[in-house]
Amino acid sequence: MDTHLTLLLGTAASIGLIHTVLGPDHYIPFVAMAKAGNWSRSKMLIVTVLCGIGHVASSVIIGLLGVALGWAVEGMELVESMRGQWTAWALIAFGLAYGIWGVRRALRNRPHAHDHAHADGTAHMHSHGHEDAHAHAHLSPGKASLTPWILFTIFVFGPCEPLIPLLIVPAAQHSWWGVILVSSVFSLTTVATMTGIVLVLSRGIALTPMGRLERWSHALAGFAILACGAGIQWLGF
Repeated sequence: MDTHLTLLLGTAASIGLIHTVLGPDHYIPFVAMAKAGNWSRSKMLIVTVLCGIGHVASSVIIGLLGVALGWAVEGMELVESMRGQWTAWALIAFGLAYGIWGVRRALRNRPHAHDHAHADGTAHMHSHGHEDAHAHAHLSPGKASLTPWILFTIFVFGPCEPLIPLLIVPAAQHSWWGVILVSSVFSLTTVATMTGIVLVLSRGIALTPMGRLERWSHALAGFAILACGAGIQWLGF
């Protein structure tokens, strides 16, 4: 492997790492939904990895197609920019809808007090909510939640803009082996970084006492995803 390709692969790994760390949309949705939905660690990791693979694979396919057809860099970046706009609005719409649903759920399950009389004549009051009972009663064991699939769809359409210029360099040298290596290194770094950050953040949240905020977890998750979409749309994340 020549020095030029080695340097390019190092650049691909570095950009994949930085691009992921600086983009909270790469990990916050998974941490938020895992907490709200009480996902197991294995489910959280599987959803994160699959969404990460879909995220980078779609851009790799567009990049390889563009290279094969001789598209200009500007043309491929325009396609990625359009996909970025779509993804931002999809996150905003999904986060808003889920957040509103979470608020309604929390308000319906507000803890309240009841008088409770015993057979021996003693009486007392106790407070409770109906969230757990209702949530578990209406869950169908045979029907999986659509939330992971919605996230997967959104991430498949999400672009990896930094990948396009990286692919052009080996393509210009007519090195398909270089194109494949650059794509692989960037993809592995991105997915590994997403998974690592999700693990660390989820562990931190698990150790943080939620208290009365627990019943607002779905609302908080929705608005966190909305904030990620807004960050992409207006802050350029």
